[in-house]
Amino acid sequence: MKRAILICSVVLLIGGLSAYQSYYRSYAGEAQAAPTAGERIYLENCAACHGERGDGKGPEADRLKTKPRDFTEGIYKFRSTASGSLPLDEDIFRIISRGVRTTSMLAQLHLSETERWAATEYIKTFSQRFKTEKTPEPVSIPNPPQPDTELVALGQRMYTDAGCNQCHGSDGKGDGTSAKELKDDWGEPIAPTDLTLKPFKSGSDPGDLYRTISTGLNGTPMPSYGGVLTPQERWSVVFYILSIATRERPRAMMGLVGDEVQGMRIDMRAAMAGMMGGRGMRDRGGGMMDRNMRDMMKDMMGR
Repeated sequence: MKRAILICSVVLLIGGLSAYQSYYRSYAGEAQAAPTAGERIYLENCAACHGERGDGKGPEADRLKTKPRDFTEGIYKFRSTASGSLPLDEDIFRIISRGVRTTSMLAQLHLSETERWAATEYIKTFSQRFKTEKTPEPVSIPNPPQPDTELVALGQRMYTDAGCNQCHGSDGKGDGTSAKELKDDWGEPIAPTDLTLKPFKSGSDPGDLYRTISTGLNGTPMPSYGGVLTPQERWSVVFYILSIATRERPRAMMGLVGDEVQGMRIDMRAAMAGMMGGRGMRDRGGGMMDRNMRDMMKDMMGR
C-alpha cells in the first residue's frame, strides 16, 4: 500500500514538472541579468501560484480551491490594520512565515528571515498603493482577560447581537441564512468559516482571532467589529468561538489540512524543477522542503 501511495505521489509530482520547467524558462529569459534578491526569491518560490506579475494568475492557480492573492490591488485579508487599509510589512512577513492554514499557502520556512523580508519588500512593488498611501497604524490588541464561563456566555450573546450568526450560523458551522449569498469583492462566491473546526486560517491563538474580529477581512463580506464591540466584548466573542471549536479538520499526509496538501505538491514540484536544472530550490542545501520530501518518501516506503 505504501509503495502504491509513493508511486501515485511521484506521478502527481512529475505530472506538473514539465509545466514548471517551461514556466521557469519563460521568465528566466525576461528577468534582469542580476535581479534583486526579492525578485529572485519571489519568482522561485511564489510565482507558481501568485503569478510572475503578482496578479494571482500563476500556472498553478486554477488547481486551487482558495485562489492565490492578487497583489496588484493591495487588498489583503490578514492584517493588523484597520478595515480597508494596507497591511504592515510585518503582516506580509507573518503570512510568508506562518502560511494560511487550510490553503495552499504554506509556511515558507525554507527561506531565511532575510529572504522572507526581501520577498516582503518585492511583493509590495506590485501595488501602487504602497507608494501613494501612508503607512497605517496597527490596531491595538490589549492583553486578554482571564476566560471564564461568564465571559464565554457574554461572547455567545455578542455573537448573536453582532449578527455573526447570519453568516456563520447559530452553531458556528458556517450555515447561516446569508451563507449561500455571500460573494467577495470580485464577485466570486465565498463561504463563511465553519468556526467549530480547527485550525483557523489566520491562526488559532486568541490574539489572532481578536485581530481578525477587530480588523475584518478586506475583500470579503467579513467586516471589522472594532467600532461596534468594545475590547471586552471582542475578547468574549474570541473565547466563545474557542469554546465551540471542538472539532479538528481531517488531516492528510504530514498532518496537512485541506488545500495544504496541494500546496505541498506545488512546492515539491518547484523543488524538483530546481533540482533538475530549473530554478526553484536548487543549491539551498537541505532546506525545509528538501527535508520534508526526504522524510515523506522514507515514511511512505516504511523506512
